[in-house]
Amino acid sequence: IANVCNEAALIAARHNKRAITQEDFLSAIDRIVGGLERRNMPMTAAERRSTAIHEAGHATVMWRLKHCDPVLKITIIPRGRSLGATWYLPEERVNHNISHLMHKLAGLLGGRIAEQQLLGITSTGAINDLERTSKTAYAMVAYYGMSPAVGNVSFYDSTGQRDVFTKPFSEQTAQLIDEEVRRIIDEAVALTRDIILEERENIERLADLLLRKETIF
Repeated sequence: IANVCNEAALIAARHNKRAITQEDFLSAIDRIVGGLERRNMPMTAAERRSTAIHEAGHATVMWRLKHCDPVLKITIIPRGRSLGATWYLPEERVNHNISHLMHKLAGLLGGRIAEQQLLGITSTGAINDLERTSKTAYAMVAYYGMSPAVGNVSFYDSTGQRDVFTKPFSEQTAQLIDEEVRRIIDEAVALTRDIILEERENIERLADLLLRKETIF
């Protein structure tokens, strides 16, 4: 919070303002969380369109699913290592059930599936989304006991003292975990694809608006 306030003051000063406004605080959050703005980053028209479709896909799927966190804004202004971002407000929830996590997976996959369905491409822009998707799905199966096939067991080590070179389960169980993770992700992909196809026209309109305004609240 102190960093955000300090950065907001600096941003206001750079624009010769006599007071700090809400816009300055929002810009400060973008700077601290997302990294430096890179408006001069070279991007083709096709890359900008792909980024807009990607972020519109995230936002649309999250908007449609009740257990996803509320979307705050979407931007296609590059920051740090990201070409765009969909910002949301995490709800103060400490206990998650399968529905919550499945909707989270669908929201994470929204960008990738939107690119595939609307543009017919598979790009590298979803690497962070796919990493978070995979980690969440593995946690559901191996940590939270959310797979009927694997059962009500957890291989999580809260002490951190387990030998990293050994697995607390057999090779057969490891294969079963992999299969269940793929099943869960495939189900999330199917849910995401249905929403993307239903909302195709709206995603296109949202992407067009992003290309004009760059940031939408």
